[in-house]
Amino acid sequence: MIKETTHKIHFSNADDLSEVQDNSVSLIVTSPPYPMIEMWDESFSVQNKDIAKALEKGKPEQAFELMHKTLDKVWKECSRVLCDGGVACINIGDATRTIDKKFQLFPNHAKIILSFVELGFSNLPNIIWRKQTNAPNKFMGSGMYPPGAYVTLEHEFILVFRKGNKREFFANEKQNRRESAYFWEERNNWFSDLWELKGTTQVLSENGTRDRSGAYPFEIPYRLINMFSVKGDIVLDPFIGTGTTSLAAIASGRNSIGYELESEFSAIIDQTLLSGSNLKMINNIIRKRIISHVEFVNQRIENKGIESVKHYNEWLDFSVMTRQEKDLILQFVESIKKTDNDIFSASYVEKALNDYQGSYSLFSQV
Repeated sequence: MIKETTHKIHFSNADDLSEVQDNSVSLIVTSPPYPMIEMWDESFSVQNKDIAKALEKGKPEQAFELMHKTLDKVWKECSRVLCDGGVACINIGDATRTIDKKFQLFPNHAKIILSFVELGFSNLPNIIWRKQTNAPNKFMGSGMYPPGAYVTLEHEFILVFRKGNKREFFANEKQNRRESAYFWEERNNWFSDLWELKGTTQVLSENGTRDRSGAYPFEIPYRLINMFSVKGDIVLDPFIGTGTTSLAAIASGRNSIGYELESEFSAIIDQTLLSGSNLKMINNIIRKRIISHVEFVNQRIENKGIESVKHYNEWLDFSVMTRQEKDLILQFVESIKKTDNDIFSASYVEKALNDYQGSYSLFSQV
């Protein structure tokens, strides 16, 4: 059971994670700036002026390579701080762009896979995040006349890498791992290579920041953190942006470290982590997991009989599908506070769910 977690934000470039110890991070979840997406040109050019020169001279292939060399410095540092058996999850989209009347695709996901493989990582099965869209004019190109139109990009990649061999858990860690389990039906949904989730609003209103952010929806880091780490682990996001990964780590009972190059994001991160509406949101997500599981079990019993659900979780006070779910613990977040400059602390409700007398409607009041 988790009592408290800590979340530290650094406003500096993530190509130097010197404040993070070697092999101390268990999971990396991030969405970096996307090379050759125009909104990120300035961010890349600030770090390497040759990128701006390449774009000005109409040399997109050179700019593309230089942008990825900038990211490669971060990936090298990520490799240093990630523990043996630790996992890195990189959300990235490919880019399309027209420069000097030449339209082409820039395969960001392929470049990042190559970088991680060269660092010695194993590329695990990746996830395609298909963004739901109803735009009637989403095609690219000249419309109905072949061959002038182009296939639209309606998906991004979540690349999954592991450092070294499969992670080992020692005797004193195994109970914590059991308490970090997920439900059987969640596994069947989460561990699919296709996720259909809506994107998130990317317009920023704060003065001094970019017009748009690259934030992914909360559900993406929340799933990944629950899939590839255990409670109490440290989750690193070297491109923390608006703070979504840290919020997901709080909801999951993990610690987190975030890096953001632009200090102007400080106020936005404060808003993400300290707003009462977000505290209510993450508790309602935990509540929804509980209610969805109870509904799933009830439906299974109705369809296949009571003998189809053979196990019981005493702390959660309801039936579960497998032995591995018997020690699963879900806790509501009691509070999130800023305890120091760019350091946040989250505390958790320690009561067992059956202390709520089985009235799941009460969970919405936490």
